[in-house]
Amino acid sequence: MLYTIIKALHIIFMVSYFAGIFYLVRIFVYYKDTDEFPEEKKKILREQYTFMARRLWNIITVPAGVIMAVCGLVMIFLNPGLMKMGWFHLKLTFLIGLAIYHYWCWKKVLHLKTLNGNTLPTANIKLRQANEIATFILFLVVFTVILKSMVIEYWWQLIAGFFVLVFLIMMTVKLVNKNKKNK
Repeated sequence: MLYTIIKALHIIFMVSYFAGIFYLVRIFVYYKDTDEFPEEKKKILREQYTFMARRLWNIITVPAGVIMAVCGLVMIFLNPGLMKMGWFHLKLTFLIGLAIYHYWCWKKVLHLKTLNGNTLPTANIKLRQANEIATFILFLVVFTVILKSMVIEYWWQLIAGFFVLVFLIMMTVKLVNKNKKNK
């Protein structure tokens, strides 16, 4: 029963963590979108977005990520057999990717703070594309956990499907960004 409760908490805080990460990078996009605004409006919005990013990071994203990780470690402790399963190693590999993305987000939050309302040097389209990275990692982790050993067995079909998904999402981002520029 304890394992199941920890697993439920792990899933709940995983959802909270990803919600924070998804919204955080949207805030970076919104900050960048102010580049063409009048100076007074730009200053007010950039201050607000910087404030929102710091609060979201410190109050939701990081605490949820810590609780998610602790619950994951407790589950490994309660079920050490997980470490002998190939699909679980694959999940851990994707989590390393998530840790790298988390670090990138943290550096961006710190960078926003030091900009003091100045322009974010990252291109808008790059921020919009970076916003999808967490989505890709979420897909990879969830499919790996749900399919377990089938991920290893049907790896090439899953990789092909994943690349199709990545392509479709990236093209959608470019199309939306193109339509936004045309308006």
